Amino acid sequence: MSLRSTALAVLVLLSQPAMAAGQAASAPAEVAARQPLVAETRHAARFNGQAVAYRAIVAETFLKDAAGRPQASVVTTSYVRTGVKDPARRPVMFVFNGGPGASTTPLHFGAFGPMRRVGEGADQVLIDNPASPLDAVDLVFIDPVGTGYSRPFPGVDGKSFWGRTSDAASVGAVIAQWLQVHGRQASPRYILGQSYGTTRAAMIARDAGALKLDGVLLFALVGNVEGREMPYVTSLPTFATVAWWHKRGDHRGRTVEQVYDEAVRFARADYVTALIQGASLPPAEKQAVARRMSALTGLPVEFILAKDLRLSNQDFMFELLKDQGLRTGQLDGRATRRLDAPAQRPPYDDPGLSFSLEKAPAPPRSASRRDVAVPVGKGESRAVELYFRKTLKFDSPETYTSLNLDVNAAWDYEDRSDANRFLGEAMRANPGMRLFWASGLYDISTPAYRGRYALDQAGVPADRLTAAQFQGGHSVFTEEGNRAALAEAVRRFVRPQGED
Repeated sequence: MSLRSTALAVLVLLSQPAMAAGQAASAPAEVAARQPLVAETRHAARFNGQAVAYRAIVAETFLKDAAGRPQASVVTTSYVRTGVKDPARRPVMFVFNGGPGASTTPLHFGAFGPMRRVGEGADQVLIDNPASPLDAVDLVFIDPVGTGYSRPFPGVDGKSFWGRTSDAASVGAVIAQWLQVHGRQASPRYILGQSYGTTRAAMIARDAGALKLDGVLLFALVGNVEGREMPYVTSLPTFATVAWWHKRGDHRGRTVEQVYDEAVRFARADYVTALIQGASLPPAEKQAVARRMSALTGLPVEFILAKDLRLSNQDFMFELLKDQGLRTGQLDGRATRRLDAPAQRPPYDDPGLSFSLEKAPAPPRSASRRDVAVPVGKGESRAVELYFRKTLKFDSPETYTSLNLDVNAAWDYEDRSDANRFLGEAMRANPGMRLFWASGLYDISTPAYRGRYALDQAGVPADRLTAAQFQGGHSVFTEEGNRAALAEAVRRFVRPQGED
């Protein structure tokens, strides 16, 4: 069944909220009776050096099944610039993260939202984000069912939304409804996904129908590469860049970009040729390939030979700095953690989680303490709750969930085939659609070359692909220079003809 038919048959949307707040439902009958919650506020700030006035709209969209029964609420947070010449034709970008089970928090409060979260633990606050591209494009952050404030209704099994086809259908339907309700059918429209969100974006693009996407933006692209050779071939360049960072291997006098390019050339030629030969590879040639891999990755020749030239993420992360009693991060290979550190539940065992080289700026004195009591769940951010409830006036009965590992555990990946092929198909069907791809050179979880390989194999035309590579990890925007450069690249992509 196609995405479009799934959306129509299974996830029929209730009408978008009226502009008034309703009461929280405590039982299915009350859910059916109430109106979706919505809150609208007005703000002004400076983005990209421009004074920008905008509306913030936090709203529920109810999803119903084919029988008309409410099944779930999806909450969107929209930032819409006011005072533009032709608002009906202004670009709009729909943003979601991955996980699966992750909210938009990193992209919303770390990259593109008008406010950015800084600090640690109870000292977290939100400060202005001058890098936000809101000057150039309206932003709609979508938290899928089970994340943020979005929830299945009482008595509804959330698993009906937690699979790659049904998830994409629900998010795609919310996008279509937003465009209709806000009168934006003529607007250039873009979708942006990070990590698993790139799979969601590809699934939405598979049968976008009336969405008629102008572009898809992919951050930390997930490429499901199979076989006995290509998983290792596509990981090797990232191992080389991480080794460069930790001053392991033979990289004297070269930049990290030069090391990456060299490793890609080796991986695509001598390395893949050696792996294909398998047991027929002459011992002397195998030894020579192992020595070359050692120079690139910093791992001992003997270790590489013992692994039959095939290095997994675990092999690399736990061996590179073993002599120092350290492992590297996976989301960001620059990060380290002691090998004998207490065990933690994944993904919290990854030192690369939320890693940044920069020290967070000191929060403004006026923002450092708040006296308002806000219920916050384990691992959640009080600053985010305060922002939604006090600044955006959205009074949800739920607690904001940044990362829902129960959703992750329940996810149905279906056939696990590489969804990126749908991007190639969508671009062939829609000659006007373009692709933007951002990758981090130190991201071991979704390696940069694996992303490029997946797009090449999907048939994405090179002349309609904009690639942006950063010295960063999985979330390349954690450092100020990258964040500003990424935002500028996105501005150019969505508005190639200039400003309003």
